[in-house]
Amino acid sequence: MRKFNTLLHMAALLCIVFGSTLSLNTHAAGLDTALSTGWMTDQTHPYIKTNFVIIGQVDKQTKTVAAYLEVELDEGWHTYWRSPGEGGIAPKMTWDNSTNLHHIDWFWSFPEHFSLLNINTLGYKRHITFPMVLHVEELSKPVALNATLTISSCTSICVLTDFPIKISFVPNDLISNDKAMLTYARAMSKVPKDSPLIENVEAKWDKTQSKLIVTANHQIGWTHPDVLVDGKSDQIQDATFSKPDIDIKGQTLTATFSVSSWMDEPNLLNENIFLSFKDGSFIAEKAALVTAGQAIHKPIAHMMLLALVGGLILNVMPCVFPVLGMKLGSVIEARGLEKRQIRFQFLASSTGILLSFWLIALCLMLLKVTGSAIGWGIQFQNGWFLGAMFIITTLFGANMLGLFEIRLSSNTNTWMASKGDNSYFGHIIQGMFATLLATPCSAPFLGTAVAFALATDIPTMFVIFTALAIGMALPWILVSIFPSIALALPKPGIWMNKVKYLFGAMMLITSIWLLSLLKSHLSEVWLYVASMMVFGAMLIRVWQVHGYRHAVILGSIITGLTIGASFLNQNESKLLPPEPAWEALSTQAINDYVSAGNVVFVDLTADWCVTCKANKLGVLLREPVYSTLLSDNLVPMRGDWTVPSKKVTTFLQDHGRFGVPFNIVYGPNAPAGIELPVILTEDAVLNAIKKAGGQ
Repeated sequence: MRKFNTLLHMAALLCIVFGSTLSLNTHAAGLDTALSTGWMTDQTHPYIKTNFVIIGQVDKQTKTVAAYLEVELDEGWHTYWRSPGEGGIAPKMTWDNSTNLHHIDWFWSFPEHFSLLNINTLGYKRHITFPMVLHVEELSKPVALNATLTISSCTSICVLTDFPIKISFVPNDLISNDKAMLTYARAMSKVPKDSPLIENVEAKWDKTQSKLIVTANHQIGWTHPDVLVDGKSDQIQDATFSKPDIDIKGQTLTATFSVSSWMDEPNLLNENIFLSFKDGSFIAEKAALVTAGQAIHKPIAHMMLLALVGGLILNVMPCVFPVLGMKLGSVIEARGLEKRQIRFQFLASSTGILLSFWLIALCLMLLKVTGSAIGWGIQFQNGWFLGAMFIITTLFGANMLGLFEIRLSSNTNTWMASKGDNSYFGHIIQGMFATLLATPCSAPFLGTAVAFALATDIPTMFVIFTALAIGMALPWILVSIFPSIALALPKPGIWMNKVKYLFGAMMLITSIWLLSLLKSHLSEVWLYVASMMVFGAMLIRVWQVHGYRHAVILGSIITGLTIGASFLNQNESKLLPPEPAWEALSTQAINDYVSAGNVVFVDLTADWCVTCKANKLGVLLREPVYSTLLSDNLVPMRGDWTVPSKKVTTFLQDHGRFGVPFNIVYGPNAPAGIELPVILTEDAVLNAIKKAGGQ
């Protein structure tokens, strides 16, 4: 009996120890594991999954419990904001079958813009966390969350998926989970909230033009803001707001929205709306009452003038130097012609420039309506385009060297002579070719005009590109108006052939440059094979046409250029200082560095961008800028746009830019960034770095 009692005592002791251990383990598990549904997927649509998490944080005064919804989408899929825009369906949750639950507050981070087939929507991609707050009736009683989440996920098609959310808990018994609380806090930091930095917010409704005009002051100032409009009323829910036309003067922003409605003519007068602002890392939300007002028209004439000047400046940019030979050659050849012929030849060249700009605008329009990336000079990211341009410039150069000429039939010559033409078509092609070679350059005023054109509607885009074409063609238009300019040149003679040979050599140098750009698309072996075949055939042709002596001279020049280029590549580190330790472009890294008190210098560039090379050699790798980029508290960051890069394209578009070079400096005193001019100067770079760092 005593042994039996002893066994009972030992068993009881073991139960107590085991129970205590289990209690401790359960408590520890509560600290490490949040209450959640776990990741949920639908087998019929595996491209999206969701997870609902109760973080354990309870506010007894407001009777609320904090939670969040995680959504993960496969590459290429996206879901929508609370106001999805022209198309799409916002996610929603119904909880009618829940108990001890009054309602749920859903918080939304600032969304991205999506465009497909000219339909603009707002939403999220990849991973998004939605903070939520559950309002319960009694904290001491069990809450049975029995809800259904309906969420739309889209690519070129859209799929609606339902996810059941079932969680039971007693609010007073919840234990906070540190990891879940951190995720919740990070998600809440991305939700726009009221900010004292935004003042004097007004919303005016212009009924005659169906436009909403929003004005707001930012105490620190605006850089590249985005503004969204939504609201709870039926009028606002039924309205569609265009991407705003934003104008900044000092600290005042003016955003003009075109408004339409599928129900009826919109009328936003006296409606309450929410305005969400985003400018770099700064986000805020303001409420406003819409009152009557009138829209101020965008100064389109001002933008056309900028485009005209930008197109004119293209004629003296490095990208257009290779075409100088063709331009001057046209003037030289026009010396012996009548004024009428000179006028029509130069008008033909101007027409070629205009047609080429229209062709570029048409291609950009097609990319824009299909939701693809658009930008100035993006055709130089394409290996096929570079290869075609290499062949064309080689043929032009060979033709100017007299290695071949295009012979037409006698009937064709007779027809052209009867038309008084004398190969006007060739001058049109010449103008188009000049435009294509000019596109990798960004000139002053050009970037502003192109950015405005690509961000506005399609008719306005064609107007701006027409102004660019007229600006670039202006020198040829002047010759066509005043043919005496061409007639004032010396009479044709032997000197003309020598000048043509010089310009032919310039064109061949352009061919070598274009061939070097193909290194991003072809292996070195194929590049060497292609170059040896082309220039070998050219040497043989020079031998046949001009004789052995000229072939030797040309061969020596090509060999010298090749050896010189190879020497420069191998000894670049000796001739130039080593490049700064560029970090890869990352928006998140920029925010982290700025939060840590560092200055970040961002350089967006491309191998085919001649202006980028000029900035690098003339400013970035020269003192005192070079030493500043190497300083301890400065982080140099680079984005390469030589080939298509979604990260670089998105960064450019977020800052209202559509081409390179683009340089911007971030710092503790400039979290939204300080943009630099297209053509860098020492003072501009150093002053921006000092200002961003608060010096």
